[in-house]
Amino acid sequence: MFAWFSRRAFSTTNSLCKKQAGRYKPSKHKGKHLTYEQACPPYLIAHWKSWLSWNTGGMLDGVRTAETVMDDMFIRKFMFGTFHRLFLTEVIVKRRHNMIYVGGVIDQSTLPRKIYFLTGYTEELLSYVLKCPVKLELQSVPHRDDVTYRIV
Repeated sequence: MFAWFSRRAFSTTNSLCKKQAGRYKPSKHKGKHLTYEQACPPYLIAHWKSWLSWNTGGMLDGVRTAETVMDDMFIRKFMFGTFHRLFLTEVIVKRRHNMIYVGGVIDQSTLPRKIYFLTGYTEELLSYVLKCPVKLELQSVPHRDDVTYRIV
């Protein structure tokens, strides 16, 4: 009498079923618009996007690396929640000395009064939560198609 757990099985996967991360699959009708960050292939990330990831956190010999990563994740999620459906690119977080600079491209179709309010609100709240000055550097474009780098 054999139990189901006493049998040994050899499991294989199909070698033709390859998955690749970081690449966008071409669409049938060439209608998928990619931004500069999305069009970067995985093997060129170090060359194309290295300027977006440099910060002064390395000067402390890795003392606050975990806190820096968690702070950056919090900033990105907070920005996408506050500026709901306004960001057209990724949120860029740069740390210079004691300041945190947050940048990105937003849609210009919103009222300027709303953008000014959200900018001030975000700067004040993030400065209070992170206990260091936060400065937003937002660029606006009139149309969503203006940030298209490549169409696949």
